Amino acid sequence: MGRRNPTPPVAADPMLADLTPGQRLRRLELTVTRRLDGLLHGERHGLLPGPGSEPAGSREYRPGEDEVRRMDWSVTARTAVPHVREVDADRELTTWLLVDASPSMEYGTAELDKRELAVAAVATIGFLTAGPGNRLGAQVLTPHGLHRVPARGGRTHLLGLLRALLAAPRAGDHPDPAPVAGLADALAEVRRVAHRRGLVVVVSDFLDGLPDDARLPARWERPLRRLTVRHQVLAVEVTDPREWELPDVGLITLVDPETGEHREVWTGDRHLRERYAAAAAAQREQVRHALRRAGATHLALRTDRDWTVDIVRHVHAQRRLASAAAPARRGGAA
Repeated sequence: MGRRNPTPPVAADPMLADLTPGQRLRRLELTVTRRLDGLLHGERHGLLPGPGSEPAGSREYRPGEDEVRRMDWSVTARTAVPHVREVDADRELTTWLLVDASPSMEYGTAELDKRELAVAAVATIGFLTAGPGNRLGAQVLTPHGLHRVPARGGRTHLLGLLRALLAAPRAGDHPDPAPVAGLADALAEVRRVAHRRGLVVVVSDFLDGLPDDARLPARWERPLRRLTVRHQVLAVEVTDPREWELPDVGLITLVDPETGEHREVWTGDRHLRERYAAAAAAQREQVRHALRRAGATHLALRTDRDWTVDIVRHVHAQRRLASAAAPARRGGAA
């Protein structure tokens, strides 16, 4: 009897962090196009369904082609000829990203750290909003300054942005980083450069400028509210499971990534773990309420969950809300 070759072992699927930058980009693109693109059909169905358009004048009404709810009654009254409003189509969309790459985003205890999950979210937004005439720009908040990427279109531009995010400097790259702008200042800068109405996506843990007193507004809440006046705003909150609860692993040292402050904690204390979990839940509720008050749509992602599933659920929920609101809008117009 001939000798049988042993079955070669199946290589474990490497984590995203273990791959080279080029391999990471390819993995992200395949994940988005295979797992999300088939579920999120439609060129005009984006992450935030809505009007997503801007007035572009009026033209004469065409019976049988135009919807009555698009009638421009002011022009019709002036000219005595029925006119409808024209708008710039959703497919000509400008998306501005604000990506938080501050020290607190470098933390992670799951397959991805928070910054890598932020890159995955940006890849999803970039690939799903790509289309003729669409443009994507970004402001990246790093430990060493605010880096701006001009708004441009095309796959090459998107891949260049993702490479820049993967290569963005971390807190330990330079021993003495200079003080930099916070999330509130970065939001104000996005408002300054986002001239045309469009989509603004903020990817952060939203811990910067969050007051200890939950009754007080976060420093970033007011500039975020100013953005929502003109733009559709999606706030992507990125968290890690260890930010929600502590495991029972004995004595550990906690480090504040923003200030460098150290504190030793005995995690064997059950009451301490319960207080930590309660405080963490209250903090996240504080973020959720602040985002709601500012008028932003909230998408929560965690490093220990399947982010593609969370994004799909979010988009489907937004579409259900948009579909439910459509009859009310038509009834009001009638």
